[in-house]
Amino acid sequence: MNQAVILEAVRTPFGRRGGWWAETRPDSLLADTVHALLARAGLPGDKVEDLIAGCVSQAGEQGANIGRLAAMLAGLPERVPGVALNRMCGSSQQAVHFGAQAIAAGDMRYVVAGGVESMSRVPMFLDVTLGQSEFRGFESLNPALLARYPLIHQIESAERIASQWGLSQADMDAWARESHARAWAAASAGLHAELLPGPAQAARRDEGIRETTDAARMAAMAPAMRAPGEGGVTAANASQLADGAAAVLLGDKDAALADGLRPRARFLARVAVGSDPVMQLTGVIPAAQQALARAGLALEDIDWIEINEAFASVVLAWQRELGADLTRVNPWGGAIAHGHPLGATGAGLMAKMLAGLEATEGELGMQLMCIGHGMATATIIQRV
Repeated sequence: MNQAVILEAVRTPFGRRGGWWAETRPDSLLADTVHALLARAGLPGDKVEDLIAGCVSQAGEQGANIGRLAAMLAGLPERVPGVALNRMCGSSQQAVHFGAQAIAAGDMRYVVAGGVESMSRVPMFLDVTLGQSEFRGFESLNPALLARYPLIHQIESAERIASQWGLSQADMDAWARESHARAWAAASAGLHAELLPGPAQAARRDEGIRETTDAARMAAMAPAMRAPGEGGVTAANASQLADGAAAVLLGDKDAALADGLRPRARFLARVAVGSDPVMQLTGVIPAAQQALARAGLALEDIDWIEINEAFASVVLAWQRELGADLTRVNPWGGAIAHGHPLGATGAGLMAKMLAGLEATEGELGMQLMCIGHGMATATIIQRV
């Protein structure tokens, strides 16, 4: 098989919902990110053979195959196709997997894989609420499915995870404060080599990160879905709604070297798993185990772990189950601090992880994404 490598990876700063990117269309945001990716890599657009874009709410300005629309907006040749995919929160990580698999199979030599989400301009769940006045739970799903699986909101799943693993609100708030502290420190030190300039050439940082957090104020926040005193998942210890885009340039190693490009990382494992649809966010546990087994590695071998902070309970339950060293987990903070633009986060965390490995001279990185309806994705890369 051919060897798929990462040649370049970039992301926009993640903006708060209603913030930096609120006036920017998502198709334009992704197109600009793809253009910047190729310019940074020094690869002509006519070398690209596909653009694979993750996007969750594929409706409105994110409908009509945003992958193809972004390819055209980015000025790629007409012969370059594009596709949009939805594996929910793992969408753009899955886009990277699909691109790498196409290259490994010999079908393509260069692929742009990434994603976008504008949670300001395309409200979450818009793809399942068209024709309705508001989101009404799971009423649009097949009754036969709901009879088989009593599906619940992800926030309630996060609460059940906290209960099963004995996590208090104080535990989750502490991790949230750590996420902000790490993110602020990394941004202040200018470590984010993967970041593109923000709006109006703003500082290269994410909009939602906080220099300081108020522990007492966080502790006083009411649970997002449960009655006070009956839960601990709050807006403070969950990911922020955000806007953003990210893109990764993948190539065949031999073709890239022949074209004068420098491979930066190779893939050791690519995994997608299904898990309990009701607990729905615990798939990161078997996904990590499978990825490590396929790569022939132990958790202690991994230098940098990037696990999406959809909820603090997900990260902490995963850590308690696998015994990970938390100093290696989200060293530059996570989605609680920088936000979670659903379709963009997977590729964005891949770009951040690669930049982190290079900044710390680490070798091995593992990325994990929990996904709705009980799924997860995992990737292990080796810096070269």
